[in-house]
Amino acid sequence: MGDRLTFLGHSTVLVDLDGVRVLTDPLLGHLAVGAIRRQVPAVLPESLVGLAAVFISHGHLDHLDLSSLRALPGQPALIVPVGLGRVVAKAAPGVVHEMRAGDRLQVGDLQLEAVHAEHDRRRSLFTTAEGALGILITGSTRVYFAGDTDLFPGMARLAGSVDLALLPVGGWGPTLGRGHLDPSRAAEAAARIAPAIAMPIHWGTLYPLGLRRVAGRWFEGPGEAFREAVSRRAPRVEVRILQPGQSMTLDGSVRL
Repeated sequence: MGDRLTFLGHSTVLVDLDGVRVLTDPLLGHLAVGAIRRQVPAVLPESLVGLAAVFISHGHLDHLDLSSLRALPGQPALIVPVGLGRVVAKAAPGVVHEMRAGDRLQVGDLQLEAVHAEHDRRRSLFTTAEGALGILITGSTRVYFAGDTDLFPGMARLAGSVDLALLPVGGWGPTLGRGHLDPSRAAEAAARIAPAIAMPIHWGTLYPLGLRRVAGRWFEGPGEAFREAVSRRAPRVEVRILQPGQSMTLDGSVRL
């Protein structure tokens, strides 16, 4: 397959880089809990064979989905914020690494560095992580996955260390709560990080049960709105938009 990135919907991205497969926030089908449905095909577990690592950015149900973890093939390493190790260990057999912002982990030829994310850290009344995280994956291409986050002061420190930034731009309903980026604020994040390429994620996938007919703009609008906002705020950053299920190839200079 070579080096490539596949957007599997919402915050789930498969990174194939330097012979290593890393998956972020696996949500393979409908949410197991809650009235949230998937408007694109489910992800087949057999397409994920050979995973080396799975990164969980935080404990919210649309990012840490236990049924999806149980369905993953093999025993990939599980990388989570401190406080969520017990939760994922009950669902998946791989070695669990709890990380804080600034911690690093070597996975094959890739270095994975945990990055701060400005987002709610609670999963339930009884389970709370120390903080939400993003991840910087460094190999022949440097990929930053932001997870769920709002803008934060340290974001500009990523400038110069990111080739491809995966930035959340939407959600699964008409509004976004605190700790999220909309297309305009995600464009500001792109301006601060200054990657060669920015790709919108966390959009185009989920909708509240019963609202499928009126949800079209949530699926179609955020990606193009992000492209337009980046063209104004950070014109040197190239925007690549993938629909759920689509892939793009990578090489060391991030020509796609």
